[in-house]
Parts: sequence; structure tokens; C-alpha cells
Amino acid sequence: MIRVLALCEYPSLTGGEHSLLAAAGCFDPRHIALEWAAPAAGRLADAVRRAGWPLVSWQVHDEAGQRRSQAALRAQLAQLVAARRPHLLHANSVAMARLAGPVARRVGLPSVGHLRDIVRLSAAARADLVCHHRLLAVSAATRDWYVAAGVPRAAIQVLYNGVDLDRFQPGPPTGDLHRQLALPSSAPLLGTMGQLGARKGIDLFLAAAARVAAVHDAARFVVVGQRYSQKAEAVAFERALHATACRGALAGRVHWLGLRDDVPELLRELTLYVHAARQEPLGRVLLEAAASGLPIVATQVGGTGEIFGTTSPCALLVPPDAPARLAAAMSRMLGDPGLRHALGQAARQRATAWFDVREAAAQLVAVYEAVVGG
Repeated sequence: MIRVLALCEYPSLTGGEHSLLAAAGCFDPRHIALEWAAPAAGRLADAVRRAGWPLVSWQVHDEAGQRRSQAALRAQLAQLVAARRPHLLHANSVAMARLAGPVARRVGLPSVGHLRDIVRLSAAARADLVCHHRLLAVSAATRDWYVAAGVPRAAIQVLYNGVDLDRFQPGPPTGDLHRQLALPSSAPLLGTMGQLGARKGIDLFLAAAARVAAVHDAARFVVVGQRYSQKAEAVAFERALHATACRGALAGRVHWLGLRDDVPELLRELTLYVHAARQEPLGRVLLEAAASGLPIVATQVGGTGEIFGTTSPCALLVPPDAPARLAAAMSRMLGDPGLRHALGQAARQRATAWFDVREAAAQLVAVYEAVVGG
């Protein structure tokens, strides 16, 4: 049995946490004994406990929300590792990989660092990352970013996230979302999901939606997600989003759903999924939308092209920061039910072939075995 300690920084459930939770749900508990080090309260802790895994309190931030010093966190991590005595440490983000790398090397603990974000690296950060026995990149685009930043290619393995193909699957809409929003059943719903920040391009979605709304009277627009950052610029960005949604052709036609736990059901209610991200290592919601058989319009950034492939069309991809191009693709989809059906089917087939969570979990277990055995 391999005892794995998974290290997570935040109490929230975003793509990285969802991806590890989904893979871990496929582990054979007789072979992989997983323990989580994460904030003791929050949506992640709730999900871990519901799944029956042990969780030890790991607080990166103090009560005021300030990040503790790197030195203090490394000392705390060394104590945690000594107390829990795992066979392997899995740092589930770039920040946790950087923090944990030197600790794991110093105590001789096999370790894996997950590169789930595309971020700039200092020389010190690069040195911290290469302390790990293996770095996992969620896409080839992510790997290539870190290689260009000076991380040796041989240190990085591409391992795609997986999605539960039973939980996310095509199905007829129930009409529940239309009823919740008091909309006629005939109204097309164009949705997007993600953190309310600049990286996810919610502002670009709204800019494109305004163009679409001007020519498609019945169309309505749905935003699922919330803002996590408390920085002043993030707060101002969210306020600007809501102000935009109240103007012109969008007034009364944008619906803010916040965080939802019924994402599989919500996706099946949408006519079209739109992803306007400016940066995307490998968008988890794109995997979920594809598995749900949705027609998708997305920006061609990061690993998005790897999700949909190049041999046959599975989605309409447009350049980033181009709301007119995005709007044109959205309007094309709305006006062509046959295209929506064909692309939705192709997206489901692509997700089934490439992004089954069971295969992702098996590959992750193989990494654990290789790192511990090596």
C-alpha cells in the first residue's frame, strides 16, 4: 500500500481540487491510502470528508487571510510529514509544489508537484520545483510553458485531467433552469462558468453576448461562479461585470447563478457553452461540457486545442480577446441546430476517448508507483 499525502492550499473547490477528487475516487483503497492536508473548513474539506478520506489541518493563511511566511510553512510541513509519515507527497498546485519541493528533498520523501496553472517563474521558484521527483503538467501547452521558463523537459510528464463520464453525460433538458429564471422554454440559454476574474474572460463573454443579444432577441445568458480574490482590482472587476450586464441589449438578460453544486444538471439545460478565457492550462469545465455533449465555443488558448483535437471539429475555437469573433461564432451556433448537434456529439466522443477519469486515475497511480519505487 502507498500512503499519499495530498497538499492543497485553499478551502475552495476549483478545477485542481475537483480534478484530484475525481481521480482519487477511482483509487483502490487497498493500494492507495490517500490523506489530505488542507484547510479544515470549507467546500474542499466537506467534499473530502463526504468521500471518507482523512483530512489533517493545513493552514497556509492566517486568520486575517494573510499568507504565512515560506520559512514558517516549510517548517510546519516538515513537522506534518514527520507526524504523518507518508510514502509520497503530492503537492496539488504550482504554489504548493514550490513550497513542498525543498522540504521533500531535505527529508528524502518521494514527491510529485502538479503544474495546474500557467504562471511566471523566478529562478528561485524554478529551483524549488525541480526538487520534486516528478512534475505533472495538465497539458502539453502547460509543459511547454515551464520548459520555456527553464524547467528541464525530462522533469515534466503530461497527464490530462479526467472527467466522470457517467456523471457528465448528454441528456434532454428538463426545463428546470428556465422555470427557475422565469423564462419561456423556447429561450436559448448561453452559459459560461468560472471564477469572476480577468483570466476566465467573463468580461469578454459579456462583450460578445451584447453583440449576440442585439440580433437574437430571445437569447439569455447565464454566468455560474464567484469571485475568490479579495484584492481591490478583483472587486472592481466584478462590479464592472455587473454594470456591463445592466446596460444596453444585455439589460435584464444576464443571470448570475453564483456557485452551484448541480453543474451536471445545469450543463444539460444550456443551448450553448461559451468559454472566453484569456489563459487556460486545461479547462476542467470544458471537459465537463464536452462530456455532456454540449456544443462549445471557446478561445484557442493554452491546452484548449488539446481538448478538442485537430483531426475533426469538436468545437468552434476563436482567438482570445476578440469579442467580435466570439460573438460571430456564438451567433453561427444559434442559427444552425444541425451544427450544434454535430459538434455536441463530436465533443462527447472526444471526451470519452481522451478524458475518462478512470484512465487519468490509472495514470496517476502509475506515477505514484514509479516515484515511490524509484
